[in-house]
Amino acid sequence: MRLRSLLFVPGDRPERFAKAAASGADAVILDLEDSVAPAAKAAARDAVAGALLTERLVPLFVRVNPIDTAAFDADMTAVGALSPDGVVVPKAEGAETIRTVVRRLELAGDRSAMVLPVATETPAAVFRLGDYGGVTDRLAGITWGAEDLPAAIGAQTSREEDGRYTAPYELVRSLTLFGAHAAGVAAIETVFPDIRDLGALGAYARRGLRDGFSGMMAIHPAQVPVINDAFTPAPDAVAAARRIVDAFAAAPAAGALQLDGRMIDAPHLKQAKRLLALAGESV
Repeated sequence: MRLRSLLFVPGDRPERFAKAAASGADAVILDLEDSVAPAAKAAARDAVAGALLTERLVPLFVRVNPIDTAAFDADMTAVGALSPDGVVVPKAEGAETIRTVVRRLELAGDRSAMVLPVATETPAAVFRLGDYGGVTDRLAGITWGAEDLPAAIGAQTSREEDGRYTAPYELVRSLTLFGAHAAGVAAIETVFPDIRDLGALGAYARRGLRDGFSGMMAIHPAQVPVINDAFTPAPDAVAAARRIVDAFAAAPAAGALQLDGRMIDAPHLKQAKRLLALAGESV
C-alpha cells in the first residue's frame, strides 16, 4: 500500500468524508480519538461504520482511542468486524500494544487490516521505538507526533519560535525514523499544523523525504497535493534510479560498478530501489 499522504477527518463529520476521499490522499484516516468530543464519540462510531460499509474510493483507516480506555473497546466493537484498511493506534507503547490491537481485530474476524502506531505520545513510548520489528506482518508503518508528548512531561512547547522542533523532539523524530526502518516498514512524518502556509509545508515534507520518511499525515485537504508532490520522486531522479537498478541487473555478480563516470555499489542500489518504490514503480 502506497502511503505518501494520509488525511485525517473527524469521525463525527460525515459530510466531510466524500471531500476527503476526493482529495487525492493515498488513505483517509477517519478519526475517533482527539478530534471527536466525548459526547460525540457514539455518533462518530456510527458514521465511521457507515463509511466502511459503502464503496471505498480510497483506503480507509480508523484512528481508534488508546487501548487502555473503554472508548477503545467501543471502537473495536463498532468497526473491528467491518474490515477497515488500517487502524491507527494512538499512544502506542511498542510491540505489546500492536499485539493487543491485532488480537482484537482477529477476535472480530478481521484478518487483513493494517496497523499504524502513533509511537511517541508518552514518555514510555519513546523507549519502545525499537520494539516493532517482527511483531506482525500487518504493520503498515510507524508515525509520530509532537503534541501529546510535551503535555505528558510538562514541557511548554515542542517548537522553537521559528517553528523548528526543539532538541528533545528532533530526537524523537529521529528515533521514529530509525525505528521504522529497523522494523522494515514505512516511516510516516507527523502533521504540519499551519494549514495556511503551503510553502512551509512543502519545505517540511521535502525535508522528510530527504531524511528517509516515505509519507506524511495531513489535517486539511489542501495539504494533500503538496505532500503527494513532495513524496513523489522527480522524473529525472526516477530515471537515474532505474539506470542503477538496470546496471546491477545486467551484472548480478558485481559488487561495484562504474556508471556515468562514478562508482556505485550496494548502498546506491538500495537507495535506487527505495526511490523506485516511492515512485510506485516495480523494482
